[in-house]
Amino acid sequence: MKTQLLQTSILSESLLHIKWSDYYESVNTIHHYIERENGELTGWINSPIENNGVTLNSILQIANKIILYADVLVVVGIGGSFLGAKAIQDALTPYFGQIPSGIEVIYVGHNMSGTYIKQLLKSLEAKSVYINIISKSGSTLEPALAFRVLRNYMENRYGDDVQNRIIVTTDAKNGLLKKIANSSGYRQFVIPENIGGRYSVLTPVGLLPIAVAGIDITQLLEGAKKAALQLKEESLEKNEAYRYAVIRHVLYKRGYKIELLASFEPGLSMFQEWWKQLFGESEGKEKKGLYPSGVIYTTDLHSVGQFIQDGNPILFETILHFNEVATDCIIPFDRYNRDGLNYLSNRSFNEINSISKQGVIAAHTDGGIPVIQLELERLDAYHIGYLIYFFMKSCAMSAYLLEVNPFDQPGVEAYKSKTRELMQREIVYKESLA
Repeated sequence: MKTQLLQTSILSESLLHIKWSDYYESVNTIHHYIERENGELTGWINSPIENNGVTLNSILQIANKIILYADVLVVVGIGGSFLGAKAIQDALTPYFGQIPSGIEVIYVGHNMSGTYIKQLLKSLEAKSVYINIISKSGSTLEPALAFRVLRNYMENRYGDDVQNRIIVTTDAKNGLLKKIANSSGYRQFVIPENIGGRYSVLTPVGLLPIAVAGIDITQLLEGAKKAALQLKEESLEKNEAYRYAVIRHVLYKRGYKIELLASFEPGLSMFQEWWKQLFGESEGKEKKGLYPSGVIYTTDLHSVGQFIQDGNPILFETILHFNEVATDCIIPFDRYNRDGLNYLSNRSFNEINSISKQGVIAAHTDGGIPVIQLELERLDAYHIGYLIYFFMKSCAMSAYLLEVNPFDQPGVEAYKSKTRELMQREIVYKESLA
């Protein structure tokens, strides 16, 4: 019987001889540092265990009201304020349509495309709309601009009722968005001050949109709680998150520059985007860190597969595998065998997908690509909750093994500063011409 819900498997001969004892002391030291929550943004460490039932009930109540009275929830946010919710929504909702118990949830404020937001507004005309704006400060440009447009749209369309149709998820005390919410009388949820954006999906940041989409957030949090309890183990032999972190670190020290998170289920493409932000922003500092990228197989085998197999040997793969997925489709028998595929009749797509995975692993390992597999029993809310927490815990360990802070993002602030500088320069220039 498996003691862990997630199993980390090394599928490459080159990784079978890691000297784990070299990492016992550093992993133990980092583990205790993380668990002590020494003033860092580590509130997520114990939040699934200490889960606030009052907050959860409040989220479920408002989610149920939105589902009852609206056709669509528009979520305004960028980075950690939308990636986690969108990742879980895409992983657990049908490819076509919505979960019957939920409604459509769409996202804006994560780009600067005028075409995107104009077409979004057009799509809302015949629908009943609620808005959830998510930002700790309210000053991040992309969501702030989108919210200004949508607030104006909602005020013109709903008048006094707009107060009930806009929900704000922001800081408990400070920030521009907090002031707007207070002055406008919008309903509010709090982003915990000790949890950073890319670690916040299991807070109201992610839970409200996920619940409105019809996903069982109670099971999501139960899975995360199971991970939080299991991954408190400091032993490198017993803690799968730490083993994954050490494998990544060993490969980094051996000269690998890129980690590909691979999946054979297309619904996990946005999960890869969440994972990319988590590891990219946490590790990419001081000219250190693996570059996080993602591939969906078998699709990407027909685009970048050639490079992966025979190109510059700078990458390794981490494959996400779920033993059970929601549904399947059987290949029918064709009496004339016009396409020559009768040898596959009565087999299922998922079965063939699994065989393809075995072929990819064999080809890539034979080609010298290190391959890791993260295996979970099924693709559902409980196991996704576990996986989310697993990656956050392994990411913190990975960053500290690199001797960088997992919880800041100074490089992101650099682009914001340059953008503001250029816009202000443009304004001054236009005023000088007036």
